Amino acid sequence: MAQLAYILAASHSGSTLLSMLLGSHAQIATVGEIKLSASAIGEIDRYRCSCGEFIRKCRFWAKVKEGMAARGHEFDIADAGTDYRAVDSRYARWLLGPLHRGMVLESLRDGALGISPTWRRRLPEIHDSNAALVSTVMEINGAKVVIDSSKIALRLKYLLRNPGLDVKVIRLIRDGRGVALTYMDPARFADAADPALRGGGTGGLREKERLTMAQAAHQWRRCNEEAKHILRCLNKSQWIEVRYEDLCKDTENTMGMLFEFLGVDLGRNHRDFRTVEHHVIGNGMRLDTTSEIRLDERWRQELGEHDLTIFDNVAGQMNRQYGYE
Repeated sequence: MAQLAYILAASHSGSTLLSMLLGSHAQIATVGEIKLSASAIGEIDRYRCSCGEFIRKCRFWAKVKEGMAARGHEFDIADAGTDYRAVDSRYARWLLGPLHRGMVLESLRDGALGISPTWRRRLPEIHDSNAALVSTVMEINGAKVVIDSSKIALRLKYLLRNPGLDVKVIRLIRDGRGVALTYMDPARFADAADPALRGGGTGGLREKERLTMAQAAHQWRRCNEEAKHILRCLNKSQWIEVRYEDLCKDTENTMGMLFEFLGVDLGRNHRDFRTVEHHVIGNGMRLDTTSEIRLDERWRQELGEHDLTIFDNVAGQMNRQYGYE
């Protein structure tokens, strides 16, 4: 079976940074978010790979297409067949919409999906596409482990059931106030430093994605609730917890702990992750040029008392449970 490490987190918690740091190890490969959903990529012809090329022209992704063809898969990055929610059935998509709800409700979801002929046909096909893509990326890079930074717990549920994958989980947590700020203005606080490279690589304000603080706090809370639900189903040996703040402030020790968890040689990582060629799909920081790992706590200056009160009312209790005061 192909070895997969899945980053489970709320979006904008540092998963792209973590993915690139892990991918700098000689025995680890990453392409970022393997779900390759059309909504995440957006306008495919304008989307840039982290190498800087438009993704349609990237030589690495051309190799992926060839490798997938050798495994019997017609691969198009705009419709990769790896997103468990992308099924041609309105009924199945409706059932797959809600986040992970815990064992009892997930059993009900499984039962309801089971009566869909489209889902019964597509699930093994999506399993096969994911396993083939992981194996292809592993082969191209000569890697032992592949990273998937897709973050979503419901996707993880199905990856854990994939007969072609051996999955370990990296649970990444970040102070919810920092995450909420990124939801309120993703272009400024969760994208490339260069405004011309935001919005997938060709510029954009991402105004339609902006949330109110109440919406942002609720989204962060729900993402962490679903992560808790699925982790209860796993043996503790299958997952490890990492804080974004520790990753930034104590990078070497945090990465050493992760390398040991993933079973790779501790001495084969590149300290400067930007010197390694990456082909990552995900957060706009993949297009930045600096190798500096700097803790982003701009929420301390940007969020006023009103927004902080709203956050505390919606998600403060959970944030404090994680140790954030």
